[in-house]
Amino acid sequence: MVAELCITSNFTFLTGASHPEEYMRRAAMTGLEAIAIADVNSVAGIVRAHTEGREIARKVRDRVRFDAAMGLIGPPRPEGVAAPARAPIYAVPRLIPAARLEFVDAPPITVLPETRQGWASLCRLLSKGRLRSEKGSCTLYLADLLDHGAGMQLILHPGTQALAGPCGAGGWETYLPRLTRRFAGRMQLGLTPGYDGEDAARFRARAAEAERLGLPLVATAAPVMHHGARRRLADVLSAVRLGCRVDALGRGALANGEQRLRSAAELARLFQGYEAALARVDWLVAKCTFSLDELRYEYPSEVAQGETASQRLRRLAHEGLRWRYPHGAPEKVQGMLEHELALISKLGYEPYFLTVRDVVAFARSRNILCQGRGSAANSVVCFCLGVTSVSPEIGTMVFERFVSEARDEPPDIDVDFEHERREEVIQHIYERYGRHRAGLCATVVHYRGKRAIREVGRAMGLTEDTISALSSQLWGFFSAAGLEDQRMREIGLDPSDRRLRQTMELVYEVIGFPRHLSQHVGGFIMTEGRLDELVPIENATMEDRTVICWDKDDIDSLGILKVDVLSLGMLTCIRKAFDMIERHHHLPLSLASIPPEDPVVYDMLCKADSVGVFQVESRAQMNFLPRMRPRNFYDLVIEVAIIRPGPIQGDMVHPYIRRRNGEEQVTFPSDALGEVLGKTLGVPLFQEQAMQIAIIGAGFSPEEADRLRRSLATFKKHGSVSEFHDRFMRGMKANGYDEEFAARCFSQIEGFGSYGFPESHAASFALLVYASAWIKCHHPGIFTCALLNSQPMGFYAPSQLVRDAREHGVEVRAVDINESYWDNVMEPDGRGGLALRLGFRQIRRLREEDAAWITAARGNGYLTVEDVWRRAGVAPHVLTRLAEADAFASLGLKRREALWEAKAITSDKPLPLFAGDMDGEGILEPAAHLPEMSAGEQVVEDYVAMRLTLRQHPVALLRHLLTPGTPNQGLTD
Repeated sequence: MVAELCITSNFTFLTGASHPEEYMRRAAMTGLEAIAIADVNSVAGIVRAHTEGREIARKVRDRVRFDAAMGLIGPPRPEGVAAPARAPIYAVPRLIPAARLEFVDAPPITVLPETRQGWASLCRLLSKGRLRSEKGSCTLYLADLLDHGAGMQLILHPGTQALAGPCGAGGWETYLPRLTRRFAGRMQLGLTPGYDGEDAARFRARAAEAERLGLPLVATAAPVMHHGARRRLADVLSAVRLGCRVDALGRGALANGEQRLRSAAELARLFQGYEAALARVDWLVAKCTFSLDELRYEYPSEVAQGETASQRLRRLAHEGLRWRYPHGAPEKVQGMLEHELALISKLGYEPYFLTVRDVVAFARSRNILCQGRGSAANSVVCFCLGVTSVSPEIGTMVFERFVSEARDEPPDIDVDFEHERREEVIQHIYERYGRHRAGLCATVVHYRGKRAIREVGRAMGLTEDTISALSSQLWGFFSAAGLEDQRMREIGLDPSDRRLRQTMELVYEVIGFPRHLSQHVGGFIMTEGRLDELVPIENATMEDRTVICWDKDDIDSLGILKVDVLSLGMLTCIRKAFDMIERHHHLPLSLASIPPEDPVVYDMLCKADSVGVFQVESRAQMNFLPRMRPRNFYDLVIEVAIIRPGPIQGDMVHPYIRRRNGEEQVTFPSDALGEVLGKTLGVPLFQEQAMQIAIIGAGFSPEEADRLRRSLATFKKHGSVSEFHDRFMRGMKANGYDEEFAARCFSQIEGFGSYGFPESHAASFALLVYASAWIKCHHPGIFTCALLNSQPMGFYAPSQLVRDAREHGVEVRAVDINESYWDNVMEPDGRGGLALRLGFRQIRRLREEDAAWITAARGNGYLTVEDVWRRAGVAPHVLTRLAEADAFASLGLKRREALWEAKAITSDKPLPLFAGDMDGEGILEPAAHLPEMSAGEQVVEDYVAMRLTLRQHPVALLRHLLTPGTPNQGLTD
């Protein structure tokens, strides 16, 4: 058995031409003992190969059990009983984590960790190189390797220049004395073919050098693809990386398709005569025993003031129970709390819940509104800890479906914070745990349609017009298989053109390839020990942020817990609205204290009066609200979950409405499924229900159901759901369900794979739906003011929000130089109510800093345009923008008059103290007679300056053209 120790995957971005998973599958097929994924200065793709190795091992175990049951393998057969004609071979390749290090001052070196200590050294080394560089770069020096080289084997790659003999000044041999002293007995010289017809001479020269230097040779084919068929794609990726066309690559292109993963037999032929180099490979495989399974993630202990994590969680949970239920908690809730605490303690997840609680407590101490959601968030424990404000009594799912011993999965809690203040929470986490113990997850940016067409098309030499035409048909190409030729002819392209055909083949091939790493929206990893000994850390694009190189699927595979610190614009809006309600109405409110189940609020929603209301403001939701007619909180939970691609594609919407309206009988295929689908009238609407159908109806184990969920979430990119489909149909049939019902259930589950909503998420979002609807219903002016101050967010532009507020009887007042502030504010309307005063933030290209100077220097008010310039010290262009927004109207200046005065002020104009002529008299300028602006011109200028108007609706100016007999409303010719 032979291994390959220097593999380049596509996580060496735009270089490797195969997925890590493809290398593992190919290695299993060719019978390799082990492979080492060694990407350049990175270990980003290793977990994917590790996960695929687990899957291969699982399939092999299943096959072994099947073959044993069929009698193909097993104990020796009695005499006279024929043995199977061919005994099956079961091979599971071992993954050796590795990295190819490229140095500023030394040749490349492949590093293979022998032990857990070696892995920690590699992670520290990569972290050091990446933290001193910009995102995506790694700057390493040989001294870094000398400092962090414990527990590692090295393979040197001196390059083809060594063929000429000793390198001379600056050659790679100058580094050998330091390396050999530091890594005695742990350093090899790579023997790598060039696939150019000169390998025999190359091998002889390298063997002579190895003998002279006293280094053992190690054989490696250095593959950049798992199969030779990927050669074309490898050249295209190189062209994208180098910014040139494929036909201009020259020596940058592969000479042939030989730089691929080879079987043991092929390696033996390739390195014939150098058996010692192959034997050294086996020796290294035996030495490098480290596996990613050895990584033991240690969550921060969260021990405080002498309490253990378990004691502290129990104390805080019971304190929260008394806070949530001041008059005593119901016995059911108390029982649920004790049950959850016992399960959390058994699984050792107390620190996780404490960390989430501490992050939420910090946010609340800074008056940052937050709301937890996620599979474990809507539990009694989280309700008592203040993580969520949704009572767990609302839902129907039991706690074990989220945190269970059988599933062996970490809990999942996402916490949404105000989008304007989330960075405060992120920096608090860095400060509390230290950057060596905390980091954000990565997100792998994959090639998708438009980017694939654009970059592959340019590499293949297509014109920009052709690329644009292909991009315009994106949905036609990727949603209607087999119609490519027709689509191309429709846009004037020739589908038989050889280059165009090759381009489209490569576009389909590159879809799903990783392009680069980005940062996750908020998934934080925190550790008890050093995070940079678990996984490398690098700089993010955003200042003061650091990230790891693994994404959420990778850390899930390794059992690493994360806390999602997310942002939500509606929370910013609700918090600002709460502040204004308390300021103007002396009514302190929180998410938990909003008056519940207000029928007036539900009446408003039933009329689809939901502009600006969280989650139900889209046209689809507005269309559905009058049909759904929500009358209680759980109706909102269903409303949030049902208008999603998953339920829509699974044909769940119309059956639910018919059953809700009594047009269709509510039936359940069995009592067991009736318990799961009872609250949703027999129609699965939530992800949890879809998975429970698989478990209860088809007899899936929790592990199989979870694999089904993961497969459905990624089937478009990597794999197929056929094995689950057949298993599901067989299981449903075995449990007595008819085939039509089983097929419909699987179709619904498949819909959830595209996009479904967990009940726990829907419940948390439903609370924000109710809160925002309650504010809009009872305080429409404050709601609109808070929405405008929280922009950008939501579906609607400020002009639509203002128009909706005026339709609800809110008086909206224009931006005014003497009355407005940066934010929109509520002010007395003189009749005992409140009016909405638009703020300077509504003026385009006006900075908050300039608005602050204007309001700070205002005193008792400005009298002229020049007065603003003199007292506030703002630049002349700021006065121009204010004039264009008609902010000087209260001074008796019309828009053009104010603009005339603003334009007269320039940066070189003397201050009023030195103004005037030599006789001491002021300079008198003749009055300008400016033409009056028509109503249409006023509206247009309002939209240009502020993207909204308080004058007539633009369509009103065209009404006389649209409706015969209607008089002109001010639109000039």
